[in-house]
Amino acid sequence: MRLLLTDPVRVIADHGDVVALRAEDASGAFGILPGHADLLTLLAVSVLSWRRADGRPGYCAVRGGIMTVRGGREIAIATREGRLGDSVEALERTVLADFLAAADAERTERVAEAQRHLRVIRQVVRILHAGHDSLGLSS
Repeated sequence: MRLLLTDPVRVIADHGDVVALRAEDASGAFGILPGHADLLTLLAVSVLSWRRADGRPGYCAVRGGIMTVRGGREIAIATREGRLGDSVEALERTVLADFLAAADAERTERVAEAQRHLRVIRQVVRILHAGHDSLGLSS
């Protein structure tokens, strides 16, 4: 199978001889072998691992992403950020913690932004309601 792994600015890995891939999405870890059914899934912050036809392994920590499998022969992964490494353990120790911290910070910022928007909307509703009342239109 061909594995094409990219981030927004570069090709991280492009191998035409992958015989197995392990990935993780919200439902858990899963494997892809030649002939796999077509698939589209959102990857979790995790470490991908694969094996090439000559037995060489490959590992990449990904900060989430989108994975597609087409025709049982092509695996395409687009991630926000990916870092190759020599072992799952090394990537889990060093990179995964950074990626998880970044994901938590992004979630915290999204919540704060949503709260700011909600405060603005509430203020606009109060102003509109006050204007409505000043015109003697209240019920």
